[in-house]
Amino acid sequence: MDRIAYFKSLLEKNPDNPMVHYSLGLEYFKVKDYENAIKHLERYLELQEDEGAAYRTLAKCYEELGEFQKAIEVLEEGIRQAMKYNHPSMAQEYQQWIEELKGMAF
Repeated sequence: MDRIAYFKSLLEKNPDNPMVHYSLGLEYFKVKDYENAIKHLERYLELQEDEGAAYRTLAKCYEELGEFQKAIEVLEEGIRQAMKYNHPSMAQEYQQWIEELKGMAF
């Protein structure tokens, strides 16, 4: 059984398990299925507070789809979470990324 099928089977048993949604989102990201990755990462973030790292993958999905403004919004929330959990270097990384995205958005 591949990893996506495995995590989907776990999700059938427990549809509100945040870590399964996170894991499934990462697996979809790896195979460049950004729409499904977004669906599961956003569900993960609805179910569980994150210290900031999940926002990186979610923003990258939106960037890959050309949705730069949405990527910026995700990173801004990632900055808030990173600062809340005392991860200033992550917040700085996200801020630099936002500046790059602003140059790409039209």
